[in-house]
Amino acid sequence: MNRRILGKTGFEISEIGLGTWQLGGRWGEPYREETAQAILEAAFEKGLNFIDTADVYNDGMSEKSIGRFLKMKKDRIFVATKCGRQINPHINEGYTPEVLTRYVEDSLKRLGVECLDLIQLHCPPTQVYYRPEIFETFDRLKNQGKIMNLGVSVEKIEEGAKALEFPNVTTVQIIFNMFRLRPLDWFFDLAAKRNIGVIVRVPLASGLLTGKFGKESSFAAGDHRNYNREGKAFDKGETFSGVPWETGLEAVERLKEIFGTSANLAQTALRWVLMHPQVTTVIPGASSREQIQSNALASELPPLSDSQMKEVRKVYDTLVKAHVHQLW
Repeated sequence: MNRRILGKTGFEISEIGLGTWQLGGRWGEPYREETAQAILEAAFEKGLNFIDTADVYNDGMSEKSIGRFLKMKKDRIFVATKCGRQINPHINEGYTPEVLTRYVEDSLKRLGVECLDLIQLHCPPTQVYYRPEIFETFDRLKNQGKIMNLGVSVEKIEEGAKALEFPNVTTVQIIFNMFRLRPLDWFFDLAAKRNIGVIVRVPLASGLLTGKFGKESSFAAGDHRNYNREGKAFDKGETFSGVPWETGLEAVERLKEIFGTSANLAQTALRWVLMHPQVTTVIPGASSREQIQSNALASELPPLSDSQMKEVRKVYDTLVKAHVHQLW
């Protein structure tokens, strides 16, 4: 597994990491500890040493499972978690130094560690990025030995840019995939200039870019791909990257023509993300050992050709761009 340096943190992490939103089972299904441990073990076996989680994933169960896994390993495994989404209603006024400090302390307990490698603000309202006292809170937590680094997980690249005005921000987590190209306009260059680690989430557009869905596909009631297509529960850009279902299916068929029906589209989509040197790591989720093994193989694929990269851009420009480009 190839490794890259996570910006100012100095962490040498696997270029493919593990996202754990659905750790322990598929979206909408009951959490299973044995599944979670099997997935974590498979990731470890394939050389993935970077795990991304959050305090709200499975009501804290994701962090607890990771904590149990860490106790069994002597190797250095980097864990990034997030805080803020517990605030209900999720509004700017709910963000206070006291609340965020408590969330960090709770994550420390669930993960069973003395210090968090990386804590990220979890897609807070835009106003939060204009409040220095929120970012200063994490300086105090670092001085107390409770965190090593601060990052942000953002919906919009403008939020990422605003966060970079605070010198203690070391990483930005952002949606970037074949259906979400706007970070290439200018944000990636800004991040590279400031030595910011870039963590890419939703690289497969909630599964669209696996190429396994069709018009007849359906999703469980508890699956966000069922209930959040229009953003009823949270930002719709998190579900299918904000691309309308029918449009996404059409774009996938075009991508299959570019890469051939024998290509593994999910692996190709991950390799496409890694073609961009500003990206430190990409964090697809997995609901089985087999998915982990398949995702890891993307790191071994040969680079995509210039013509393939241009054709992907053409698909985006002609089918997808009008639906997403100016929204995020």
